[in-house]
Amino acid sequence: MVQTKKKRWWKGLQIAVLIYFLIGIALHFFQDKLIFRPVKLPADYRYQFSIPFQQIDLPVNTEKNLSIVQFTVPDSLRKGIVLYFHGNRENINRYASFAPGFTKNGYEVWMMDYPGYGKSTGKRTEKQLYEDALIFYKMAIGRVSAEHIIFYGKSLGSGIAAQLATVRSCKRLILETPYYDFPAVFRRYLPLYPYDWILKYKIPTGENMQYISAPIHIFHGTSDGVIAYRNARRLSKNFKPGDELITIKGGGHNNLFDYPLSVQKLDSLLRLP
Repeated sequence: MVQTKKKRWWKGLQIAVLIYFLIGIALHFFQDKLIFRPVKLPADYRYQFSIPFQQIDLPVNTEKNLSIVQFTVPDSLRKGIVLYFHGNRENINRYASFAPGFTKNGYEVWMMDYPGYGKSTGKRTEKQLYEDALIFYKMAIGRVSAEHIIFYGKSLGSGIAAQLATVRSCKRLILETPYYDFPAVFRRYLPLYPYDWILKYKIPTGENMQYISAPIHIFHGTSDGVIAYRNARRLSKNFKPGDELITIKGGGHNNLFDYPLSVQKLDSLLRLP
């Protein structure tokens, strides 16, 4: 009887270890599909929005195109430019509804699709995401000076915006539902894996924050079911004087601007000189 129990225990352990390794292998090879949820658009697609905008298709090389939409304001009213780095779902169409929150305060808001999203093409790697952000910035700095440029990162885009702020100056960095790093996001769901080895995407927002001189403002909801609020709390430990965490009680991952506090706080930030 004892021998039979030992055999069953040993067999159960072997099965558990096998399942563990199979899941780890799947996480490594399918991480792109888990992280990125793009919706592609035809090369001749024309955006349609109810507010003024310009559509730009920027050919970087023979294999790469960057699709950018600039939601504009009259030159006489323009206070600056917000470079908006969106989340991991669909394309610019999904995020365009947030543009009026910036344009009503005199800021143009520019949105760029990542490789494989919308009309943007080319290979997608962590390094490439950073390089594309730099191209995006160079477009803006050709129009206005750094003290009139705000970096805004939502979810996936928060880490990209933060990395850009380590290498280029801006007026302020605003992060909506950010993550400490990608391993921290995955550990919420499957905590027993060595994600520093498994993941090719790290995007270490927390580590990068020590190199950011611009004021940092984080919006995060306490009921975020995708990127846990504790990521924002952990990031706040790296704050310098003047940085702030705006906590939205009960706020989720995609509804922070249904809360008056978020709208009021963003308006106040955009109205600062």
